[in-house]
Amino acid sequence: MTSRVKSGSTRIEVEIEKSREESNWLRVIELAEQLKEKSPEFVCLADFLIGEGKLENFLEEWPPIEANINRAKLGLIEAKRFLQLVVTEAGIKAGVAMDAHLLLGKLQYACGQYAEGLKHFRLADLHHLTEKKLPLRSLKIVAESYAVKSLCLQKDDTAASKFKKAEKQEEMIRCLDLATDLSLLYMQKLEKELNSTIPSSNTGSHSPQPPATQKPLGEILEQAIQLAPVFLLQQNKPDMALERYRRSLCAIESHGVNIIRLKFMCQMAELLLHGLLGDKYRAPINTAPKISVWKPKYYASLNQFIPRNEFEETILLILVAESMAVRNTVLSQSPEFRDIRLSAFQEAVTVYDLLAVATVRWGQTALLQESLERSMKFSFDESHMWKQYALSLLAINRFEHALSVLKEVIRLEPNDPSNHLLAAKLCYEHLNLAKEGAQFSMEAREKSLTSPGGLLGRCHLYIGIGYHLQAESNQLKKDKEQFRTMALNNFRSAVELEPNDHLCRYYLGLQLALMGNIPEGQQHVCLGLDLQPEHSSSLHLLVLLLTAERQHGSALLVVENALEEYPDSLNLMYVKAYLDLHEKGGEKALVTAKQILELWKNLYEGQTISDVPECDRKSDTRSVFQLYTSEMSDKDSSSLHLHNIAASRVEQALSEVASSMSSYNPRPGPQRAWMLQVEIWLLLAELYLALDQPTDVQMCIQEAMQIYPLSHQIMHMKGLLHMHRQEWSDAKTCFQNAVAINPLHVKSLQQLGLVYHYLDLQGLAETTLREAAKIEPKNHITWYNLGKVLEAVGEYENASNAMATALLEEQSSPILPFSSVPLCFE
Repeated sequence: MTSRVKSGSTRIEVEIEKSREESNWLRVIELAEQLKEKSPEFVCLADFLIGEGKLENFLEEWPPIEANINRAKLGLIEAKRFLQLVVTEAGIKAGVAMDAHLLLGKLQYACGQYAEGLKHFRLADLHHLTEKKLPLRSLKIVAESYAVKSLCLQKDDTAASKFKKAEKQEEMIRCLDLATDLSLLYMQKLEKELNSTIPSSNTGSHSPQPPATQKPLGEILEQAIQLAPVFLLQQNKPDMALERYRRSLCAIESHGVNIIRLKFMCQMAELLLHGLLGDKYRAPINTAPKISVWKPKYYASLNQFIPRNEFEETILLILVAESMAVRNTVLSQSPEFRDIRLSAFQEAVTVYDLLAVATVRWGQTALLQESLERSMKFSFDESHMWKQYALSLLAINRFEHALSVLKEVIRLEPNDPSNHLLAAKLCYEHLNLAKEGAQFSMEAREKSLTSPGGLLGRCHLYIGIGYHLQAESNQLKKDKEQFRTMALNNFRSAVELEPNDHLCRYYLGLQLALMGNIPEGQQHVCLGLDLQPEHSSSLHLLVLLLTAERQHGSALLVVENALEEYPDSLNLMYVKAYLDLHEKGGEKALVTAKQILELWKNLYEGQTISDVPECDRKSDTRSVFQLYTSEMSDKDSSSLHLHNIAASRVEQALSEVASSMSSYNPRPGPQRAWMLQVEIWLLLAELYLALDQPTDVQMCIQEAMQIYPLSHQIMHMKGLLHMHRQEWSDAKTCFQNAVAINPLHVKSLQQLGLVYHYLDLQGLAETTLREAAKIEPKNHITWYNLGKVLEAVGEYENASNAMATALLEEQSSPILPFSSVPLCFE
């Protein structure tokens, strides 16, 4: 083809061919002029070389894109004239006419004359070109010819009939396929030739020879390679596009196509993540491709990993892309590297965003966190990557570390209130840092006031949550009332700013209920349910509000209807068990409790026996199971009882000591799931106790102890069993142990005071019950027990007052405390 220089020809001809291979077009033109003067018999070859040189030299400076069409029409006049001189009989005899037609087709494309370009390709008979080994320059010309033909077909809209359009599409697919394979083959051969010219160094130096300068693929070939799979997708052929991606990526890598390979990996991963293939997806098979002189060389190894499904193929693609993107990143912060650093960083961000989508979808957030941690070394002052890293830490429950990273995000984006709110949510939900969370929320409010973004209402809501949590944890009556008032004011402000936000209504209703304003609280909860009928926490709170108004039948009806919509809500099931106990008796409540245990098996048993990471349910019906009667020590349960976190730390320390002594081994799997089962066993124990079945109570306690023997809740239940048997000394020991672990556990303090009363230790009884009254001043059981103690010591007036307080509080007391409803943010 293009080269008609014979072996043994003159020095000038050899020099011309060398310059063509090196794309030194000015030198080619100069030497062709000399050849024309010295050897008139090579005039056709010289004209071709001059035309080729002028064309390629112009296109190197002004690539063939639409923006350069007008410039090309003027700048390529000379090149066109020289090439047209050789598309004659003389050119055919000289063996350069076909090559001239191919270059003229490329020239016409650069000038925006697509029909003329296609005409030259027909004259060159490109469609029937025979596959054979070609020198580098010829290989590139043929690859570009197929690429340009496909691009001309894309631009040309002369095909009118449906049949013609289909025919043009098929031809375009064929041309793009050939152009891609030939381009990859060209770059492989080019790299091999360049590497062969580098002398090997055996000096043992630690400064190896620098790699040879790699020539770029060129605008036309890059465009064609990238268009090949995109065009197949446009033709609704995602399976063929996937195969095209696979073939391109399985070709042995060459430096010149690294950027395209990285793009292809990302695009292929997007194709798989979008799910466009559906049933058409077929896993790759380990078969050697057909050997062809126009096919690139492919990787082949007996130890190759072959993905078995979409998940494995997607993750593999993104991880390989990550390694390439990280390799390309620039660590230097010097100004001269700014552009290349930002470009490489943006490529890496694209890869990590895809990795986030894929890993979160399939529950592999630990893998995402590891990758993002590696990205931190080149993410200096890049808030997007820091925020992704913080979210990944949240997903794997590394909350303290996540908060530290979020503080850095806030430093990088000081005017974005959403970062402050995310940090506040983390403090409230997982870290028991109510004061810090309130501070973050107030900072968010200040940012929202200076740069409005629609988050002011949510800021007031989060401030209110912070004050609410501080009120729950504070034991001084004055401070508690002050915090509750501030919480109420902020919740009212949130409702005024966002009257259609069901979450604002929920928290306002909860705060009003805690402050004893049951009717208004119920009003706001009902308004919230009108806005979001599917909010299970609002339904939970509504049920408790109805029981506070002594409408237990209505409450039971509400919870039964809610469970028809949310059959997997353990919170609602738990409330139903107590309503059944109140309305229908212990046997019915026992049936409900057994259903809860069965539900736990369906939801969580798989997590406790499987190595698959826990994938939290994202629906609002996800059971968080924050329950007053069994405030377990699972810090992930978002309990409103802040003292539970402190208790959990003591219990965890005790468990570690017991484990070190080989007396206790934690159950395998997520501990949160096991904590839920403990709560269910304790519920069953409480119901069996109400039914006067102490043997069954003992069995339930044993089941709970096998899971978590050092819980203050289990000790409390053991104390209740001893009280039932009138074993006062043993009961006292159990309640003392429970209070030792959790000094703020009101139910243990209530029963311990009562046991002291039965043991005629009235002074200790009064002190203990007054301590319980400080913690929960509205608990009617505490005041009733205190009245009994005061009556026993002859303080009848004080006893009467205590009994009256108990009666007053009981009138608005729900079946379970209002603080048992979940701390929710959705």
